[in-house]
Amino acid sequence: MTKGVAVAPERPVSAAMPFSRHLTRTARLAGPVILARAGLLVMVAVDSAMLGHYGTLSLAYYAAANAAQVVMILIGVGLLQGTTILVAQAHGAHDRAACGTFWRVSMVHAVALGVLMGLLCLLGRWILEGTGQEPAVALGGGRVLDMIAWGSPPLMMWVVCSHFLEGISRPIPGMLVMFGAVLLNVLLNWMFIFGNFGAPEMGAEGAAIATSLVRWVMFAALLLVVLRLPDGQALGVSRRVTDFWAVSRRLRRLGYPLAAARGLETTAFAALVMLAGNLGTVPLAAYQIGYNLIGLVFMVAIGTAAASMIRVGNAVGRRNPTDIARAGWAGVLLIACLMACFAGPFLGLGLPLARLYTDDPAVLPLAASLIGICGIILVFDGMQAVLMGALRGIADVWVPPGLQLISWWCITVPLGYVLAFLVGIGVDGLMWGILAGALSASTLLSGRFLAVARRPIARY
Repeated sequence: MTKGVAVAPERPVSAAMPFSRHLTRTARLAGPVILARAGLLVMVAVDSAMLGHYGTLSLAYYAAANAAQVVMILIGVGLLQGTTILVAQAHGAHDRAACGTFWRVSMVHAVALGVLMGLLCLLGRWILEGTGQEPAVALGGGRVLDMIAWGSPPLMMWVVCSHFLEGISRPIPGMLVMFGAVLLNVLLNWMFIFGNFGAPEMGAEGAAIATSLVRWVMFAALLLVVLRLPDGQALGVSRRVTDFWAVSRRLRRLGYPLAAARGLETTAFAALVMLAGNLGTVPLAAYQIGYNLIGLVFMVAIGTAAASMIRVGNAVGRRNPTDIARAGWAGVLLIACLMACFAGPFLGLGLPLARLYTDDPAVLPLAASLIGICGIILVFDGMQAVLMGALRGIADVWVPPGLQLISWWCITVPLGYVLAFLVGIGVDGLMWGILAGALSASTLLSGRFLAVARRPIARY
């Protein structure tokens, strides 16, 4: 029985679905989520490309500001991810009215987080100076963050609306809104970066203004979708919340470890970037190429992980342990197959892929070698991401971050350092460290899912 929310009586355990149906439904749900998540990266890539044509200095300002805000965004998304878990479990249990309650309380959290992020952005110049950026870059990046600040609240509210719709297995609106947002972002960049259509020419600050405007449009569009759902009343979208603080505590108890997990992974990979920089500019450039390619393909894993979290959460709501296990392993099988498809080109086309980023003869062979290792990493990194999603669907959120701490900070970073600097493999050693960490994480999380999925599980 759900804590803190009036819910419908628990239904008896339903019959388990065949594994093939779990696989099909996970794939159908993952597709739109993958495209929606990829849209966020596409917008950053478009901003970078357009600013690169405008001027190198503007691109540097944008890059510095983006590095600062990405950390805040990832932690904010982690804090709000409990929305998906609780909505998916409630939806699976046919406790539809509770779904809207979770959405409404999460929206309050999103506003508070967005305002806090905006205030931190207004301190951007001093934050960038504190991280060792050159004064000119800190000043320019700070001005960019000033423009980003007022787009932070709608971004967090968009995240909650997106999580809500995904939790009730309706990801298509989020995908369509993202497609429109990408196109609008290009148009507004053209106006405010270059000064077209009568707009002022503002360079990096113009890209930031465009980003903030797009975030408000994204939120408004998705909010309209939620408010106009045909079954919105049954889902409790307009229902008065009578137990706000109880629901808020549940969301925060889920959000804290989820944010910590994102922070552990993000800081570990940031440490590897700094280690690559200590090897020199050429190894750093090669490492960035490989890391960027992994990041692009990893959107597939993020989407599949979200779908697995929702499918497992639905099974928890139905109180069906067989479906919980099948939903989780269906996601793992799906991502293993998808990542294996990407691994082939990474292993066989390292040099052509590297040429998409650089013509530097010193960087190309190093990047090609790293891309080959990245192809192997993809499979295990994708598996650990999906296993994390499956465990989140069960609301097992405290132990998995500990397992990630072991994998990323006790294996990846130390082993990468030893191989790169002490053994003398160089930048390849950093990638082998990531592979070891991904293999460790996927193994440990597999064991954890096997153990937890066998236990009697109730809604969180």
